[in-house]
Amino acid sequence: RMPVSFPVTGRRQRASATFSLSFLSLVFSITAFSSSYWCEGVRKVAKPFCAGQSKEKHCIRFNNPDANSSDAVQYIWETGDDKFIDRKFHAGIWYSCEENINGKGEKCRSFISLTPPTDRGVLWLSIVAEILYIILLLAGAILMSIEVCYYATAIDGLKINAFSAVITVLAGLLGMVAHMMYTTVFQMTVNLGPEDWRPHTWDYGWSYCLAWGSFACCMAAAVTTINKYTKTILEFKHKRKKLERTLRIKYKFPD
Repeated sequence: RMPVSFPVTGRRQRASATFSLSFLSLVFSITAFSSSYWCEGVRKVAKPFCAGQSKEKHCIRFNNPDANSSDAVQYIWETGDDKFIDRKFHAGIWYSCEENINGKGEKCRSFISLTPPTDRGVLWLSIVAEILYIILLLAGAILMSIEVCYYATAIDGLKINAFSAVITVLAGLLGMVAHMMYTTVFQMTVNLGPEDWRPHTWDYGWSYCLAWGSFACCMAAAVTTINKYTKTILEFKHKRKKLERTLRIKYKFPD
């Protein structure tokens, strides 16, 4: 029985490409999961009354002993949106932070505590799915790195391809479900969350885009792995048929 050989260089290049995509997806997912910039926006906060002779810009001067008639006119004109000040905020899976009006730094609260009680179960499912997503991405990246570093035979490479393809596809499905569940929970929190948190305007932030970028890289790695597996199978069948044809000709027309 004659051994079947495959071009190792091409196989290793394809394995390196899938490993790069998987590793990039893993880095993106960990960065997005640990950050609090999934959503960013602005909250409108009522201006407080100025205390004493304070010269702060973010307060209303009224009923002040030192106030003159212009202060009263200023207050009369400060109606509607003029009574409020915009305060930027950003929220993630774990925390929601907003800037302080009269000071530096940010004030952060747990996003889980802001979520309506009826939706906290969905949020916890999203967190568990995100963790499993990262674990499966790590397992897939380890398998792909083994294929890159270990000079295996074609059969061993097929086994690694099969396992890594299944794990990467499962990771992609979990990541998609987790991102969609968090999106639903955040929208419900915007509508039903605490009055002192609800944003005036908001949009998705860079962490949200990074999370979906991780999903895209994960699915690209899965497609590349499946394509590599299929190509290896086809090469194996082609070389096997070629070998059988050569053996038939050899035994039919001996030297």
